[in-house]
Amino acid sequence: MPSEAPAISFRPVEAADFELLGSWMQTPHWLEWWGEPAVELAHIRDMVEGRDTTRPFLFLVEGKPAGYIQYWFIGHHQNETWVKDHPWLMELPADTIGVDLSIGDAQNLSRGIGTAALTAFVAKLRKEGFENIVIDPDPKNARAVRAYEKAGFRPIPELERHVGDGVLLMRLADGGAVPPGAGA
Repeated sequence: MPSEAPAISFRPVEAADFELLGSWMQTPHWLEWWGEPAVELAHIRDMVEGRDTTRPFLFLVEGKPAGYIQYWFIGHHQNETWVKDHPWLMELPADTIGVDLSIGDAQNLSRGIGTAALTAFVAKLRKEGFENIVIDPDPKNARAVRAYEKAGFRPIPELERHVGDGVLLMRLADGGAVPPGAGA
């Protein structure tokens, strides 16, 4: 008998969560893919305090914090500062949102939690009216790329060479292949 999917929920990050996030950011699986912990935590603090438009959340499994997930607005990053290092941003519709996530505790890696959290988050975002959703993992992070593909994200073929240090994946409503021109 297959096991039931865990109950996933989300809540906005609050100042009281900074200590937990800071402890996660010190672990090897975070250090490998995220930046300097103090800098990353300062970015999240800016989000929580309204100086950054990115929306940060904890995702919870069975009511307990299990990881971090955020969404950001592509249109807010279609400016000279961001585009000089990430020209692919201009290839997407301005109403596209980007998603980033990380599992909190390493013991939860490779257990399907990232896929389940991302699938549930996409459903939440769709209910809020977001249609174009992308994620841009480092292609060397094979575990993340697999998890995102299991959640229905697919490569945008015409942007593969333009992303630089990431692979750009888009989530379609039906989970199918990204059609030609989707990144235009």
